[in-house]
Amino acid sequence: MKRLATVIAILLVMLLTGGFSFSVYDDSEEKSFSLDDLYDYQKEYKTEELSVCSLNTAKTYMDYRMTTVVSSRQYQFIHNYCTVDRRTGFLYDEEGFIAVALGSYYGEIGDRYYFTLETGIVLPLVKAEEKADEDTNSSGCYHVEDGSVIEFVIDSDYARSYFSTYSNGLVLDGNYNNYSLFRGSIVRVEKVLDDKREDLVTYQIDTDLPKQIDIFQYASGY
Repeated sequence: MKRLATVIAILLVMLLTGGFSFSVYDDSEEKSFSLDDLYDYQKEYKTEELSVCSLNTAKTYMDYRMTTVVSSRQYQFIHNYCTVDRRTGFLYDEEGFIAVALGSYYGEIGDRYYFTLETGIVLPLVKAEEKADEDTNSSGCYHVEDGSVIEFVIDSDYARSYFSTYSNGLVLDGNYNNYSLFRGSIVRVEKVLDDKREDLVTYQIDTDLPKQIDIFQYASGY
């Protein structure tokens, strides 16, 4: 009984002092995330195109720990379906879509999108948080105060270690547009559908073939 009482006392202290740490970390070796993959990203899913509602280049961020209402859809999505990349601080889902906050113009929590920038970079994004309507323009497209459409949902501790910070202590001065990979206006927005594309080029290596023979076999092209 004394041992049980001690355990209960420890648990109460941890609850009262914030000793529990609820995180979205997932150590699964099957998942991987690399920013380098975005330089030659291949869209795997069928899509429907949406109107580009703003050309503003600002791309802000929020720490995922700012979402605290456990019963909310965004909290549940972040903590059940997202993984923190411990190198960059980005959150991503099981398909490698990067977690962001978007306005109500962009569907529901869990909806996925391809955002293409003027540089040609395609950003696979998943709506993990929603910008409040009172903070966005009338259509729910962009944040009125800073003009941002995209607001990355991150672990700011890891992000500060990977990206540069400014005198104000913010990652990239609070704007990921200051990082070359994310620079530029949004020129195309596509909502991702459930079905995968059939026109992807795929490669398969046949290890039984002699080395002098071309070992790359490809499916129908674009």
